[in-house]
Amino acid sequence: MHKRVLVVGGGIAGIQASLDLAEMNIEVYLIEKGPSIGGRMAQLDKTFPTNDCAMCILSPKLVEAGAHPYIKIITNAELESITGQAPNFEATIIKKPRYINEEKCTGCGICVSKCPVKIPDEYNKGLSKTKCIHIPFPQAVPAIPIINKEYCVYLKRGKCRKCEESCEMKAIDFNQKEEIIKINVGSVILALGSEEFDATLKDEYGYKTFPNVMTSIEFERILSASGPTQGHIQRPSDGKEPKSIAFIQCVGSRDMQLGNEYCSAICCMQATKDVILVQEHIPGVKTSIFYMDMRAYGKDFDKFVDRAKDDYKARYIHARISSIEVNPITENLIVRYATDDGRIKKEEFELVVLSVGILSTGKIKETAGKLNIELNECGFSRASSFSPVSTSRAGIFVAGTFSGPKDIPETVMEASGSASGASSLLTELPVKEIKEELPEEINIEGQPPRIGVFVCRCGINIAATVDVPRVVEYASTLGGVVHSQEFIFACSQDSQKSINEKIKEKNLNRVVVAACTPRTHEPLFQKTLQASGLNPYLFEFANIREQCSWVHQEVKDSATKKACDLLRMAISKVKLFSPLSKATITINKKALVIGGGVAGMIASLDLAAQGFGVHLVEKEAELGGNFRHLHYTLSGEETKNFLTSLIQKVKSNKLIDLYTKSKIKEINGYLGNFKTRLAVSRKKPSESVIEHGVVIVAAGAEEYKPTEYLYGKDDRVITQRQLEEWLGESDKKSSVGADSKDTGTDFPVLGGDPRTLKNVVMIQCVGSRDEERPYCSRVCCSQAIKNALKLRELNPKLNIYILYRDMRSYGIKELYYKKAREEGVIFIRYEEESKPEVRNDGGRLKIKVKDLILNRDLLIDTDLLVLSSGIIASKGNKNLSQMLKVPLNADGFFLEAHVKLRPVDFATDGIFVCGLAHYPKDISEAITQAKASAARAMTILTKEYFEAEGKICEIRKERCSGCGLCVEICPYKALELDEKEKIAVINEALCKGCGACVSSCRANAIDLKGFKDEEILAALEVV
Repeated sequence: MHKRVLVVGGGIAGIQASLDLAEMNIEVYLIEKGPSIGGRMAQLDKTFPTNDCAMCILSPKLVEAGAHPYIKIITNAELESITGQAPNFEATIIKKPRYINEEKCTGCGICVSKCPVKIPDEYNKGLSKTKCIHIPFPQAVPAIPIINKEYCVYLKRGKCRKCEESCEMKAIDFNQKEEIIKINVGSVILALGSEEFDATLKDEYGYKTFPNVMTSIEFERILSASGPTQGHIQRPSDGKEPKSIAFIQCVGSRDMQLGNEYCSAICCMQATKDVILVQEHIPGVKTSIFYMDMRAYGKDFDKFVDRAKDDYKARYIHARISSIEVNPITENLIVRYATDDGRIKKEEFELVVLSVGILSTGKIKETAGKLNIELNECGFSRASSFSPVSTSRAGIFVAGTFSGPKDIPETVMEASGSASGASSLLTELPVKEIKEELPEEINIEGQPPRIGVFVCRCGINIAATVDVPRVVEYASTLGGVVHSQEFIFACSQDSQKSINEKIKEKNLNRVVVAACTPRTHEPLFQKTLQASGLNPYLFEFANIREQCSWVHQEVKDSATKKACDLLRMAISKVKLFSPLSKATITINKKALVIGGGVAGMIASLDLAAQGFGVHLVEKEAELGGNFRHLHYTLSGEETKNFLTSLIQKVKSNKLIDLYTKSKIKEINGYLGNFKTRLAVSRKKPSESVIEHGVVIVAAGAEEYKPTEYLYGKDDRVITQRQLEEWLGESDKKSSVGADSKDTGTDFPVLGGDPRTLKNVVMIQCVGSRDEERPYCSRVCCSQAIKNALKLRELNPKLNIYILYRDMRSYGIKELYYKKAREEGVIFIRYEEESKPEVRNDGGRLKIKVKDLILNRDLLIDTDLLVLSSGIIASKGNKNLSQMLKVPLNADGFFLEAHVKLRPVDFATDGIFVCGLAHYPKDISEAITQAKASAARAMTILTKEYFEAEGKICEIRKERCSGCGLCVEICPYKALELDEKEKIAVINEALCKGCGACVSSCRANAIDLKGFKDEEILAALEVV
């Protein structure tokens, strides 16, 4: 058997895991229970906090997975069983009948148009109708219809067959039966996903009783350009635009009566996103979010909430809704809720959206049971904090919401992390060589331009503002254009297929696409050109979304004219394009990992497990980083043994070269060929130069040192980290007997014994969520709960008060928040405007805080004040970012290439990030991200070479004077002076085509391929 992995579930988790494995040259079988891949993300309108179009960023992934030679997609299929053990499993898959021969079907859609039966559209959550034979959504992969046997007239009553009669390819097969497929695989990834809560179980909210109450996923479809109302927000009862909308949080989550006690982790931000989008659809609409705790714990989430409040006037009301009634005349909804001070209020809204939670349903639990996978008390896959992508069965890994509620970035990280784990078991197996067959490139030399123009409607993202048919017609009148066409979604698989066909049919030798952004979509269209035999650089993108429809929504006629202008410029430019070639560059098979904390060590060990050498650089004398200060996890796992074992594995691994007390002095080079200079501080300080093909940044972060609340002035004021260290030592050194006085700790008060404390106060958000650091440090609430539970364990009579703004115990962490309340920990909420006050009153430590329920100030005497201090970016990040030429965000953390779908990549190729260097996170999240960064690095290291960019600069030797100005100005160090010829020379691997050298050259001796003077001037001349 060769290297092969089974991935179960075709959502974004399964897709990302499959793509990562495939890029490691590992064959993947991706099975999906539905008729197409895409999962829940395919139903979203936009994604937070950037408000990117969900389908626009997902669709290229769908197409890539569908076209990848190492990925075999099996849809309409379910996993029945797995026997054996890694790396020799046998998977039994049941493929249900689609009633379509997938080999014969071309996806033309004629059968769909002929079908007389309309059924509820599952993709649109039943808010619209589709045909009994249908393709699930425009961008579906595979783009093949499916027949719903529950509604098919022929399958039910033996009549009709109109779809069969209309199919010229004879692809309809009513005799198709269930098929059993057996596959031998080395490892398995379960990306089973989750389901949404059934809101009818909350009778008090009137879902399915009152027509103007809908769920959050239904509202996503209403917002979407491909939804039932084409993105026009309408009330279900009368089709009118609502003037007031209420969003109700925690529907089916944090609910003890229903047994769903965990937090679904995504709902607060989804509602925040929606109130922003609603204002863009209906300016002036009144929006209100009713919430218990605003869980904006992710990167830039708090800023997103502030933006909703300040720029979009959203109201955030701290309350849980008791009931919803209907006004029988207007069908408006009357929301009844209690305020913080206990008053009962009623408020009327024209539409109510229920933020429904995430569930592990019976079907998912049934599959887990068949596979002998242990589940936790919430019904999700059970995992250790130290092996978060592993299941209870060796060789089977987990990704996405099957392991618990989470957002898309965490899902994508888990997917890549599980790919790392799954691939590590296959090192002894051979690789199956699968070569992508591309046609021979067409020689266009001497041919006049034959340009094909393809204009995308992007649902209504473009078409709502730009008159697309008018743009298409205009394009057909321009010189050199022999074909023009519009698509609903140009990035969909069937659209790519159509472009391929038109290139061949019309003998096109250049292509222009007018659509969204080349930043995410240009590679997709370039691959389509390659598959058609054209050089991928005979292509030009006209961005008529970001540069036109999105910024000119109020002036549609002018927007259409501008779209025509942009298209005319692109056509004039592409006429002059010539084929470009790419340089082939070998890859150094070693990695540099910067930072020897847990994230850095995990990444190093994962790489070494696959046979790749690692240079692990740590500035301190010891490995472990911030994890050295932790003693136990929220779930009670002891940390020290794990850390000791991890350090031992790193030190004993022959493939890992360890540099402690070392600092990065200089990093030069490029993807596949980096060179780093180290300052090594050992007995004799020295310098080392190491060479490597990739870089992983795991440089960690720092604890904020408080300047408030008497910290540093009173020994009884400490941080959570200090408390945990003392409690950990106390727990370790105390004898088993409860009455033992020999704790052996350095506890700061009452004789050093935490069991003699009477009152402890903890204050949250110290150094976080303020003007200077407007972000959540993510771990503080959990750390406070963890330490409070430990204190109560040591001293059950202890009074503990936690003063908080929002308890951000997201996911299954909510269970520990509940446990703390049950243990008697008292939680008191405060507002940002009325922070607690601390004073030393005659030797007594007193805290004053306003109780929002009692609406009066409380004064608490305490023996110990514990500050939940935040996490701040490492001071060395700025210098490191400059050396690596990678960006930081406004808070000093490293900025990933894309917040949703490239959460561990940098925009600079070959460099990755993980751990606290990226953003505050807990240990399991740091380990997941470390494994993800290793997997992403392996997609490079498994290759022998890579192809450099084609659009790079070139020197006109006859013009170059050798002045060296371009060498000084190049931000990528891609230029150097040839001392012998006295001219500038370009390193093709380093050049990113930014053009800085071109604009600086006084002799006009540098050209940028794809942006030559004559090409740019041709575009300008037609404006």
